Amino acid sequence: MDTVNTTFKWDEATGVAKYIADRHYEGLLEGRFYRSSCPRGLIKSVSLPSLPDGYHLFGADDVPGQNVLPIVEIDWPAFADKEVRFVGQVIYLLVGPNPDELERLLGLIEVEYQPLTPAYTVEQSKAAVDGAIHGEDNVLAHHVLHRGDIDAGFAKAVKVIEETCSTGYQEHIYLETQGAVCYPSDGKVVLEGSMQCPWYVHHTMAVVLGHDRVRAIQCPTGGGFGGKEDFPDVLAGPLAVAVEKLQRPVRIIFERGEDIATTSKRHPVTFHYKTGVDKSGNIVAMDIRLDINSGAYLSLSGIVLQRSITTATNVYDIPNVRVEAHAWATNTVPTGAFRGFGSPQTCFAMETHINHVAKQIDEDPIVFKQRHFLTSDSTTLTGAKIYGDLVLDQMLERLLSMSNYKLNKQSVAHFNLQAMADKHGQQGKHGKQRGLGVAFFQHGCGFAGDLEDTLVRAKVTLDKQPDGTVQILASNTDIGQGLSLTFRKIVADTLARPMDSIQLAVPDTGIVPDSGPTVASRSILIVGYLLEKAAKRLKATWIDGENQRIEQNYLKPEYHQWDQNSYQGNAYQATSYGMNMVEVEVDIATGETQILDAWAVYDIGKAIDPVIFRGQIDGGLVQALGYGSCEKLELTADGTFAQRTMADYVIPTALDVPSIASDYIDNPYPYGPNGAKGGGELTHNGGAAAFTAAVEDAIGEPLSSIPVTPEKICLALYDRAEQEYGDEN
Repeated sequence: MDTVNTTFKWDEATGVAKYIADRHYEGLLEGRFYRSSCPRGLIKSVSLPSLPDGYHLFGADDVPGQNVLPIVEIDWPAFADKEVRFVGQVIYLLVGPNPDELERLLGLIEVEYQPLTPAYTVEQSKAAVDGAIHGEDNVLAHHVLHRGDIDAGFAKAVKVIEETCSTGYQEHIYLETQGAVCYPSDGKVVLEGSMQCPWYVHHTMAVVLGHDRVRAIQCPTGGGFGGKEDFPDVLAGPLAVAVEKLQRPVRIIFERGEDIATTSKRHPVTFHYKTGVDKSGNIVAMDIRLDINSGAYLSLSGIVLQRSITTATNVYDIPNVRVEAHAWATNTVPTGAFRGFGSPQTCFAMETHINHVAKQIDEDPIVFKQRHFLTSDSTTLTGAKIYGDLVLDQMLERLLSMSNYKLNKQSVAHFNLQAMADKHGQQGKHGKQRGLGVAFFQHGCGFAGDLEDTLVRAKVTLDKQPDGTVQILASNTDIGQGLSLTFRKIVADTLARPMDSIQLAVPDTGIVPDSGPTVASRSILIVGYLLEKAAKRLKATWIDGENQRIEQNYLKPEYHQWDQNSYQGNAYQATSYGMNMVEVEVDIATGETQILDAWAVYDIGKAIDPVIFRGQIDGGLVQALGYGSCEKLELTADGTFAQRTMADYVIPTALDVPSIASDYIDNPYPYGPNGAKGGGELTHNGGAAAFTAAVEDAIGEPLSSIPVTPEKICLALYDRAEQEYGDEN
């Protein structure tokens, strides 16, 4: 049995690890996709070139099973057949030995389309010109959630505040682009690749081929962040078809430009809030509408929508709430999983809106937010009692203490006083202003609702060898978050055995059971807990010198109840919480920002390995700050992305990373390994909101969409200057 990382990340750190592009396969052929150049249309005719010996073309007619990628719903074809829905959609797979010849042959393929009017935005999707892309109204998913009595709540309000907040696309920019090699072995079609979820890939190949003689193996993976959850299926389906026919290995590895142009992105979401405040300054009602741009197919949008709805009020106890959400079909690349899975969008919008509500009633946002915190005695938005202790007040106290908030606030005010230019045009001392911003946030661990119990049903195995070595068999993948250490540590600590006696099997569907995917902050909470339980059973029955095998299946805690029809109950088995504070400096002339410092406090139950989690904190927070400040991904008039390379899609560099002080509150969760909950996604959820709040504090103007680019800051300052100039004239 192959194992990985018995010495944690040593091969990756020393350059020994073989990623998919580093591997040798005898008789390897290269594969290239022929993609749609039409954003929306019917395929009228196709003209194909004569292929030289050794070159092969595969399309919808070659699929022996179903021509679908079974990502939640059966709506996304492996090969476009009668219609295309976005620029870049796969129509053919061309295979041959010479990449240059493949490119020449691709240029000779001609597809004639009957074009239809495309919809790139939610507004265009709602208009449904030339009919609906999907169904009758372009709605891929929809749900409404109620808490309390919304009308009675608004009847108590003395002030009603309405606002629209929005978020854009975000590109994953993992270090390693999408790539896979498929080959025949022992009567099976085997795929090795850069992936998060081997059993997803296994299932896709089985559906496309019409049989289960398939196998998926994860290679060392250079980052995923959700981008390698569903998208490897897009490679796996066509590759499996080609290998089944040719009985030779075929490889597809994307260049960076192809990866940015055609892979899934974070969902853009628009939120509209209507919030009622009573005479005591408390929120008594909130009506929330949110629209998700899902792209051409459902993919994971329905699950993102469910998370967006069930966490719509973030960490706040609002008595009367109505949430309505739609996921809309558009003629763009299907949007999919990205770290946080809908929560960064929801947390940004809710935090930003609550800040603005507080300011409109002349109250300090931190004080206002704390007064509305959920407590251990609260009921959740979905009608469940809070399980365990909520420590939000304790976390806030720690955040304010470690950031020296009061003195820092005074220092920022003093700096800005010196920097201000008066109305007579006198030049300020610095030409810059500073601000502090705070965000509070949460993340539900595991799949929403009852999916862990009704659909996933995870299982793990521990295989003890006669020499005392214990092998962990689980399908969860280490994509940089450290599972290959934390899983081994959970088992080693439980067995009271040395770490070097615990091995982790390569996630290979021919060997490991289906533990569910590496998504949704479930790996520690769900799978780690199963490993702990299995290790306890093994310890209790340990026999020296013998082989022993322990299997452990998921069983939900009794308190975790959920009604999928009414969206009532425990939306998540457990929830982790976080708080971020950011200090920024804004150049008033250029709109450029510099992040000076950042502070972070978390409740993840109990950290399995504090060093690993601090790595998650730093990485997640920096990724979130990029999402909030500079990661701009825009659609052009023809439905493609304007940003096509790492030169024009801007992400934070090492020079942009501020000093980050972080801590966590011990609050053990009884159904997690050693008391742990999930934390990897949580760390991405608050940074964009905290950054935006800090910029607002610096410039004194509200901002309601991200990324907050220099252009957006300058526009806000220009609008204020124009208003002031108008007032004087």
